[in-house]
Amino acid sequence: MADDWTPPAGDLMKGKRGIVMGVANQNSIAWGIARQLAAQGADIAFTYQGENLERRVRPLVESIGMDFMIPADVTDDASMDAAFDAVKDKWGTIDFLVHSIAFAGKDELQGSMVANTTREGFRRAMDISVFSFIDTARRASEIMPDGGAMICMTYLGAERTVPSYNVMGVAKAALEAATRYAARDLGRRDAHALPRRYPRRQEPDGHGPRLVSAEGRHAHGRRCRCSALPALRTRPLRRR
Repeated sequence: MADDWTPPAGDLMKGKRGIVMGVANQNSIAWGIARQLAAQGADIAFTYQGENLERRVRPLVESIGMDFMIPADVTDDASMDAAFDAVKDKWGTIDFLVHSIAFAGKDELQGSMVANTTREGFRRAMDISVFSFIDTARRASEIMPDGGAMICMTYLGAERTVPSYNVMGVAKAALEAATRYAARDLGRRDAHALPRRYPRRQEPDGHGPRLVSAEGRHAHGRRCRCSALPALRTRPLRRR
């Protein structure tokens, strides 16, 4: 992300609190989202995995006036228990969750998907890229008594073949389905998916990106929106 970009300031998220997972450096999509949330007044808890990542991310977090950072390994239940306990102890409740976590081995992101995908590689990609969202959605919903929003990142490779995207495309397709089922389970049974296109933006191959969004409302009025966002870039749209 260019250092000269300043997200528009406002109070759209004033008084809102939430978790951002997946910031690795200043070019991370999660970081672009976090900057905009902060500029709109949100309080953010950032998760990280390992000391090396903490050293890279902490200066970014501090640059937007935040200091709430929590270690979290999405493949370890005890680590996730501790992370969400820390959020609950500090805030009690949250309003949003940003999930920007995915992984596939480099050997599986080249050549043939059929030839290069191993059983362990497939399990790992689905665990980190898909189950982690399902798990965090469950945990986040438990501290969203008044409803909230959850988003994760998807890509065109979820519905079309993209060279070398391979098992990650399969994982993203599963992730999109998970957003719909999560909205159904956290809201009413008539939760729905809404494919949309953003104006004046295109995928690298010329096709417009999509936003897969599912929204549900609990019988007692609690509302939950789960969305899979196109993982392309972090700057806001500029209307011409």
